[in-house]
Amino acid sequence: MKDDANKTRYSRKIGRMGNSLGVSLPKALAEKLNVSQGDEIEFVENDRGEVVLKKVRQVQLPDNVRPEVLEAFFDVFEEDTGILEDLRDR
Repeated sequence: MKDDANKTRYSRKIGRMGNSLGVSLPKALAEKLNVSQGDEIEFVENDRGEVVLKKVRQVQLPDNVRPEVLEAFFDVFEEDTGILEDLRDR
């Protein structure tokens, strides 16, 4: 819906997705962002506390690196950030 400042606003309810919370994207917004199922988006908070959605640029991986292995590595790294910070601070 367009408001008086010529901005398009969307409203969605937050739902449960496994152990996380999730929000579906309206079709028009997904088309505008050029995203589809499986794509990655990032949420960027600006200095006014507003959150901006951006499509993550895809990087071409070397042939010998499987995406699922790299994703698993990042998941472990993200889960263990506290441990790594503790090791750094010793």
